[in-house]
Amino acid sequence: MKPIRGSLFMLTGGSLLFFAACAVPPPPGTVFVPSAPPFAQTEVVAVAPGPDYVWIRGYYRWDGGNYVWGPGRWERRPHANAVWIDGHWARHTNGYYWVEGSWR
Repeated sequence: MKPIRGSLFMLTGGSLLFFAACAVPPPPGTVFVPSAPPFAQTEVVAVAPGPDYVWIRGYYRWDGGNYVWGPGRWERRPHANAVWIDGHWARHTNGYYWVEGSWR
């Protein structure tokens, strides 16, 4: 009889390989940046201009040679239950690339 511990290890290892293979690759034409972006700046968030507005946090964008801070802004929800998912810098073997934020 095989030890349970060994079987669980094989199952876990196989699952990890399966999930790693399912990772979504960056879209074609993605620009990779060799260094990580700086830590986000602290922003002072003013009062919303209305009840249907959501604060979109600022972020560092890549201008082709340097990271440049893009300040946050208020944006109106496209519909009542919309939730903003922040954009972020993702790490890849080729460097870092920007994943756009979106409404859900």
